[in-house]
Amino acid sequence: MSAQAPAARVDWQAWVPDATAGAVVFVLGLFEAATTDYVPGSRIPLLWVVLATALAVALSRRLPSAALVLVWWACIYEVTLGVPAMLVQLGITAVAFGTARWGRPATVLVSALSIPVAGLLAVLYASANLYSVVLSSTQYKRFIDTVQQFGPRWQLTAAVLGTSVLAVPWLVGLALRFSSSAAASQASQEVAEQQAARAQRESEQAREIARLQEEQAQLARDVHDVVGHSLAVILAQAESAQFLDEADTDRLKVSMRNIADSARSSLRDVRHVLMSGPEATDPGELHELVEGVRASGHEVRFEEAGSPRPLPPELATVAYRVLQEMLTNAIRHGQRESPASVELHWGGADLRIEVANVVGAPATVTGPETMAETMADDAGGHGIDGMRRRLESVGGRLDVRRRQADDQGTFTATAWVPMRAVVS
Repeated sequence: MSAQAPAARVDWQAWVPDATAGAVVFVLGLFEAATTDYVPGSRIPLLWVVLATALAVALSRRLPSAALVLVWWACIYEVTLGVPAMLVQLGITAVAFGTARWGRPATVLVSALSIPVAGLLAVLYASANLYSVVLSSTQYKRFIDTVQQFGPRWQLTAAVLGTSVLAVPWLVGLALRFSSSAAASQASQEVAEQQAARAQRESEQAREIARLQEEQAQLARDVHDVVGHSLAVILAQAESAQFLDEADTDRLKVSMRNIADSARSSLRDVRHVLMSGPEATDPGELHELVEGVRASGHEVRFEEAGSPRPLPPELATVAYRVLQEMLTNAIRHGQRESPASVELHWGGADLRIEVANVVGAPATVTGPETMAETMADDAGGHGIDGMRRRLESVGGRLDVRRRQADDQGTFTATAWVPMRAVVS
C-alpha cells in the first residue's frame, strides 16, 4: 500500500498544470456565459461548450486525441444547434499545439487536416448568428454588410486568418516535437557512442589481461622446463655419484663438475628466459640437450634422419623446450638401467621429435591421457600440457602413448614441429 502511494502522488502532481489550465478556461467561460446579453433563451448550451473546451485544454498534453475529439464535438454542437461562438474557445489553440507536440502520428495528421476545415467552416457560417456573442447584433450585422461589399475575396482572407489562428500554434508544437526528437536521438547516439567506447575499452583491457596471463603462463612454462630439466639432471648425477667407489676420486670429481655445470647452465637459461626473447638456434643445441643427459649418467640412444637445418626463432624455442621436457620426463620416470631413445626426423614439412623410455607397470592404465597425467610434473601440470600448448601455438601437435609388455611398459612421446615461419 505504501509503495503504491508515492506513484499515485507523482501521477496527480503531473496532472496539476493541465488541470489548472482547464480550470482557468472553465472559470473564464462561466464568466463569459453569465455576462453576455446576446444569447436568447437558456444558457445551458453555452455551458456545454465551455465544459468541452475546458476539458479539451486540460487533456491537450496527456490525451491530445481525446482533446481533439472534444473540440470537434463542440464545433458540431454549435453548428447543429446554432449556439454562438465564444471568446473562451480561443483556448483550442492549446489543443492545436498539444496535438502537434505530443499526439501520436495519426492524431497529428487528423489535427493538421482539421485546421483548414475549421477555417472553412468559420467562413461558411460567418453570415449566421454564430458570432453574435462576440459583437452586439447591430455591430455584427454592420460588420457583415461591410465585408460583403469587398466581394468573395473577403471570405478567402477570412479563411486564411481563421486557419492561421490554429495553424501557428500547431506549427510551433510540431517544431518543438521535431526538436525534442532530434535532441533525444542525439542523446541516444551519445549514449550509444559512450557504451561502444566503454565496450571497446573493456575489450582492450580484456585482451591485454589475456595477453599478460598468456605471457605469465608462457614464462611459467619456460622456467619450469629449464629448472625442471636441470634439477632432474643434477638429481641423476647426484644419485649416480653415491654408487661410486670412495677411492675413485677422479670419477667423483667428474660427477661434481657435471653437477656444477648443470647448475650454471640452469642459471644461464633462467636469466635468458627472464631477460630476453627467443633467438635463432641451430640443430646443435638439440644435440647438446642429449649430451647433457648422457653426462648425468643416463644412457641415451640418439638417431637423426634427414638434413638438419636452423629453425625460425619461435619454432626453435618450441623444439628445444619440447625435447627438454621429454628428456626430463625420461630421467624422472624412466628406469635408470634401461636406455632412453631419442629420434629427430627432419622431413619436408615437419621436424618429428620422438623420445621413448622404459617405465614400470602402473596399477591401472586406461589410455594415453592417463599416462600423460602420470608423467606430468609435480608443479601444477606444466609438463605434458605445457608441451601440447607450445606445439599447438605454432601449428604442431603432440602424441603420447604407452605400450605394455609383461611387467614393463614403454612410454613414447612424439612431437611434430612445423618447419616454417609462424604467421601472426
